[in-house]
Amino acid sequence: MRLHRLDITAFGPFGGSQSVDFDDLSAAGLFLLHGPTGAGKTSVLDAVCYALYGSVPGARHGGQGATLRSDHASATARTEVTLELTVAGRRLEITRQPPWERPKKRGTGTTLEKAQTWLREHDAGTGTWRDRSRSHQEIGEEIFQLLGMSREQFCQVVLLPQGDFARFLRADAEARGKLLGRLFDTQRFADVEKRLSDRRRATEAQVREGDAALLADAHRMQQAAGGAMDLPALKPGEPGLADAVLTAAALARAGAREQLTIARCGLSAAESAQAAADRTLADVRELDRLQRRFAQAEERAALLEQRSDAYHQAQARMERARKAETVAPALELRDTADTEHRTATVAESRARGQLPATFADAGAAGLAAAARRAAEELGGLESARRAEHRLTELTGERARLDRQERADEDVLQEADAWLADWDATRAALQAAVESAQQAATRAEQLAVQRDPARARLAAARQRDLLTWEAREAREHAVTAAADAVQARAAWLDVKEQRLNGIAAELAGRLTDGDPCAVCGATEHPAPARKDAGHVDRDTEERALAAYQSADERRTEADRALGEVQRALAAAEGEAGDTPTEQLARDAAALEERYTHARSAAALLHPSTERLRHAEQERDRRFSARQQAAVDAASRVAARDALDRERTTLERELTHARGAADSVATRARQLERQVVLLTDAADAARAATETAQRLKDADARLADAAFRAGFDTPRAAADALLDDTAHRELQRRLDAWQSEEATVRAVLAETDTAEAARRAAADLTGAEHTAAAASARVRDAASTRDAADSRCAELDRLSARSATGVRRLAPLREEYDRVARLATLAAGTSAENERRMRLESYVLAARLEQVAAAATVRLQRMSSGRYTLVHSDDRSGRGRSGLGLHVVDAWTGRERDTSTLSGGETFFASLALALGLADVVTDEAGGVRLDTLFIDEGFGSLDDQTLDEVLDVLDSLRERDRSVGIVSHVADLRRRIHAQLEVVKSRSGSTLRQRGVG
Repeated sequence: MRLHRLDITAFGPFGGSQSVDFDDLSAAGLFLLHGPTGAGKTSVLDAVCYALYGSVPGARHGGQGATLRSDHASATARTEVTLELTVAGRRLEITRQPPWERPKKRGTGTTLEKAQTWLREHDAGTGTWRDRSRSHQEIGEEIFQLLGMSREQFCQVVLLPQGDFARFLRADAEARGKLLGRLFDTQRFADVEKRLSDRRRATEAQVREGDAALLADAHRMQQAAGGAMDLPALKPGEPGLADAVLTAAALARAGAREQLTIARCGLSAAESAQAAADRTLADVRELDRLQRRFAQAEERAALLEQRSDAYHQAQARMERARKAETVAPALELRDTADTEHRTATVAESRARGQLPATFADAGAAGLAAAARRAAEELGGLESARRAEHRLTELTGERARLDRQERADEDVLQEADAWLADWDATRAALQAAVESAQQAATRAEQLAVQRDPARARLAAARQRDLLTWEAREAREHAVTAAADAVQARAAWLDVKEQRLNGIAAELAGRLTDGDPCAVCGATEHPAPARKDAGHVDRDTEERALAAYQSADERRTEADRALGEVQRALAAAEGEAGDTPTEQLARDAAALEERYTHARSAAALLHPSTERLRHAEQERDRRFSARQQAAVDAASRVAARDALDRERTTLERELTHARGAADSVATRARQLERQVVLLTDAADAARAATETAQRLKDADARLADAAFRAGFDTPRAAADALLDDTAHRELQRRLDAWQSEEATVRAVLAETDTAEAARRAAADLTGAEHTAAAASARVRDAASTRDAADSRCAELDRLSARSATGVRRLAPLREEYDRVARLATLAAGTSAENERRMRLESYVLAARLEQVAAAATVRLQRMSSGRYTLVHSDDRSGRGRSGLGLHVVDAWTGRERDTSTLSGGETFFASLALALGLADVVTDEAGGVRLDTLFIDEGFGSLDDQTLDEVLDVLDSLRERDRSVGIVSHVADLRRRIHAQLEVVKSRSGSTLRQRGVG
């Protein structure tokens, strides 16, 4: 990071606008920032920090406009800081304006304007500034990413405050840890410690939660055991908790199982008593049932005697119907035969009507014979049908072979035509691929040449612009120098004129009686008189002011000319002497060639793909041509076989069709003829058979009616009962008989009659006895169920407790492991002998690096006498790891840094600050710091030590690094020529640069 320019307006003690040219100051490598106490030396550094981070360092931090604004500024001047710097190869300009209370444009009072920030970047190609952002957050993030340091790190590394490092040198381990923690951002290690501590608390909470759940289950088991479980007084986290709970649970389960056995025995006895009571109740109920059964049977017997006449009449009607039923089959047979005969006669007439006239008088046998002959002929046509179907298939196969032949001929012709051009096609595609590959190679070569050509063209354009600006600046500088000479001559003339007339000016102040300021006389006989061209003090001061203004314009013109000349030299060194037009034409031609090459190279992949597809197409067409030739050879044999088979089939079909158009037509004719003849033969036979059956049925009906005792078949038909009447009559007879048999059976039963002779049964008493026995069984069952539930609950809770114990085992192991790591990282465990926290351990490593880097410069400052070393020793009861000692080469002993003298403490702290800057810079990603500031502390050094310190600081200029020393030591003004002076006055401080340019 290199600072170029700083502009300040209404900031701190600076009431007006001030500018610092760090490029001029840095040219000498070592420059001095000096001025009286309170003039504003530190405010210059505050402005740099504010421009970068939006806040000032140290105790002045806060970033509010009210604290940054100058008390000397006019009410309308806006506080503003602009910093131009180069970081990470980018030249940036940052402008920040804090919030401020400005006067209202209308009326009285003030209004608050918000803070504003601008970030611009210099484009070397065009020589212009481009806006990047106006967002505070975006600008802050980008500066932090480029610098790699926070505000605290920047203030410690770039703005080296000696007082802080002197305190750091003498501080204890805790104070050093705070500073190193801010610089090296070791918060992540502290976060690891906190996370381990949180993890330990979390796992401890899980273990305690598991123990609490285990104790809760133990109390539930105690409740389930009914107070029979002896549970010791335990708390979560106590050792032996799991064993105590599991032991008590085992004892409770044993007692519960014993109670379950007793309850089961009681239930068995109650069930036996219930069974005896149930048996007695069943006997009483059976006696009651038999007695009631006998009484009911006697009542039913009396009712049967009253209905005996109706029963005898129904019995006679049933007997006549039974006789008629012997004739019913003959009647049904005769009716059936008559119906069949009429149906058969109608069917015969209908079937004969469909036959030709030649079969009108044919009998059943003749019709059947004709049907058999037609069926035999139809069966002979089956092979002809298959032949006809096969002939159709042969025609289709022949057509398919013809289509395949035509398709293969097309394939062969197309393949031959395509393959004939294959060599030329492949050569053209390969040439396209080779051409694209060559274009890609050219494009890569031209791409390497583009950036240098563009950079050279941009430098040439910058050179042309700067040439014109240099000419203008030179003319302006000459004019300003001439004006300054003229203004100086005019001022000297005015001064001389005033000196010539000074006597008249002094005489104008004389008063009679007062002594003269020159001779002391009280009388003034001939005082000088002012002539017409007298020059007074105001005229001389105006001439002096005009000269000073002209001289400042000359200085500014010379500075601007120097800047333009340096920029012009840099541009000419990069662009050379080649005209810009020629470089532009060369760059345009190079860009055009590169564009053509890229366009041609873009065809490489499509050309390669076309070549690959063409080779695949060639293989496919060659295979298709070979396959078409093989198929053509096989089709010749297949076509000959088809022709022979077709000739044979056509001869067979000609014989089978006869006069019909086709075999199918002939088959349909024969099928219909067979059906008609067969139906007619069947109808004729059926008519003959039904006529004979009708005659036989009439004879059997007359015989059956006579044998049944009926005079005529009609009488027998009238005696028949239909199904409904027969069932109803039979039901009444069966019901009467069944009732009579049932009553007789009941009255004849020995046990029923014996029960009727016994005393009436006491059913109510037996039921009361059985109910009491059942209640005792229910009570015993409830007791058994409660004991069983108690055992089941104890088993469930015991199993859950055992599962919880197994689940807690790995949690306890994890807690022990995490607790060990947490105490080790926190430095409180016995294993951590030095009681070092993890963050302190990391900071100790960083402090060791800082001590090593500081020693390199400390040895030079102390002429090889002192060396800084890092110590891990504990101090008192504190933790170790951040000790810092100094080794004195003159005595060979190691001692504490607090024993150093004031001068020794200064250069030791300076070496420590520089070493810390190097380590933090490396930690920040290796950002190069080209500008450093060292604030105060040189007044305690003798001349020899001061020379050695300045030699070390002067060595920091290596590789173009500059160092600014902030001090009011007068001896430094003689030793350091490049100076930035802060001048203090009533109207505010101003800045002056000396010994530069």
